[in-house]
Amino acid sequence: MTPSALENEINLLHERICVALGDPKRILLLYMTADGGKTVNELTELLGVPQSTVSRHLRVLRERGLVNTTRAGTSIIYAISDSRLVEALDLLRQVLNKQLSDQVDLTATFIVK
Repeated sequence: MTPSALENEINLLHERICVALGDPKRILLLYMTADGGKTVNELTELLGVPQSTVSRHLRVLRERGLVNTTRAGTSIIYAISDSRLVEALDLLRQVLNKQLSDQVDLTATFIVK
């Protein structure tokens, strides 16, 4: 892959996915919709935030193709569009945990000396 093609792909990645992950509530919504699907009311209850906030975040995730919707009677069910998103988020959490662990080890080294 050429540097230019890589840059174009990274720009698209940022625009489509990274921007959608820019709010912790949206990341939580991805985790919450990974085990099936949930209605806005269910997600509102789980997150403990106003329904308008959940709807706004779901709109961003839907526009970016990170969640799918299906209609069940009068309700709309939201589900993660690709389970690899959770795998990617889990990897990022592992990186964070390693960084935090290394930071604690480094701090402990200075305290012991």
